[in-house]
Amino acid sequence: MPDETIIEINNASVFQKDALILSKVNVKIDKGEFVFLIGKTGTGKSSLLKVLYADIPLIDGEAKVAGFDLKTIRNKDIPFLRRKIGIVFQDFQLLIDRSVNENLMFVMRATGWKDTEKMQFRIQDVLNKVGLATKGFKMPHQLSGGEQQRVVIARALINDPDIILADEPTGNLDPETSEGIMQLLLDISMSGRAVLMATHDFMMIEKFPARTIRCENGNVLSENIVN
Repeated sequence: MPDETIIEINNASVFQKDALILSKVNVKIDKGEFVFLIGKTGTGKSSLLKVLYADIPLIDGEAKVAGFDLKTIRNKDIPFLRRKIGIVFQDFQLLIDRSVNENLMFVMRATGWKDTEKMQFRIQDVLNKVGLATKGFKMPHQLSGGEQQRVVIARALINDPDIILADEPTGNLDPETSEGIMQLLLDISMSGRAVLMATHDFMMIEKFPARTIRCENGNVLSENIVN
């Protein structure tokens, strides 16, 4: 696999339990590349993302993600794969009884951080990156939807991942806020991380043209959008 390729899937099938969702999947994404993943509800976008972070096992075909072989990966190695991947969810999945800082601290402890001083420095660093430098003490309910999504992106960045997988990150946001989130994700890709964003938001695709992967009729089609 070339050094620049961070995600490579060859002739893979994607199953949900026993149901075949996608077949003959061939996808290649390089470091620093921003790619949209589009398709109607139920066409397999979320299932494909789950394969990439080993929530759904790869049964047929081959796939390598951040140097891990998904066909042969052992359960004990999945946490190490997931440290290379930051996941941004549509519904935030923040802990509502903890501050922004405590949400980020929780993830860091769960992924093996020990040094409190280093943890606090890293938290401030990622909050600066997402434009929330002064919001660490706030509770999630004190933040707007766009600010909560920025916290989710900060959480995804906390372990300095190679890949960001974003599942409908603008789905619950108004157009102006969505543009801010899109620009943030594009900036993250320009820092050398691959970003794969599943979306229904065709206004964003038109406004921010990038390569597009489409899930349709059990297949995955790659197409280029030129600005």
